[in-house]
Amino acid sequence: MTSMAPKPARPDHQTPRRTSPEEAARAAQLRAANINPRTGLATDYLNHFNEAIMLLEMIPDLPECAEEFLQWQPRSYREHFAASNFRARELAIAAYDSANPDIRSEFDNITGAMISILTAVGEAMRDVHQDKTRATLAHQATGWVKPATLAHQATGWVKPLAMLAGGIINGRGAEADIDYIMTH
Repeated sequence: MTSMAPKPARPDHQTPRRTSPEEAARAAQLRAANINPRTGLATDYLNHFNEAIMLLEMIPDLPECAEEFLQWQPRSYREHFAASNFRARELAIAAYDSANPDIRSEFDNITGAMISILTAVGEAMRDVHQDKTRATLAHQATGWVKPATLAHQATGWVKPLAMLAGGIINGRGAEADIDYIMTH
């Protein structure tokens, strides 16, 4: 026997919040610019890191790529877009600035770690290249890390972080999911 009475509302479920026409237009504008409307972040920033990762991956087979990698300069999210040809760069910076502070903090911590790793790898490679005598002596010593080995190790450290950053951009971080669920 089944009851025909309506089921009581469950207090643990919220009705999805309706978005205003302005919010919907803003979300459409962000989507059109390849900026995630839930997070306010754009994957274009990861291209900055992917360039460095690609060069590091090439060093074991093409050692001359080390010189190109050494020219890579770290940039913050704002610096990247201010200097880029990204068609909606002002929108990308504004969306980043208005993003949920928890999401932005998590994202900045991960990209900051990538910058620290890539900068340290660059400094280590410069040290080896700048002092040929030390490089020769180090090569003869046990435990010397060749630039190709360092490049290979660095990609193993940075690639997972780039994937985490991509997840945050695309709204798969824990805070992004909670924020989205609570506001929709």
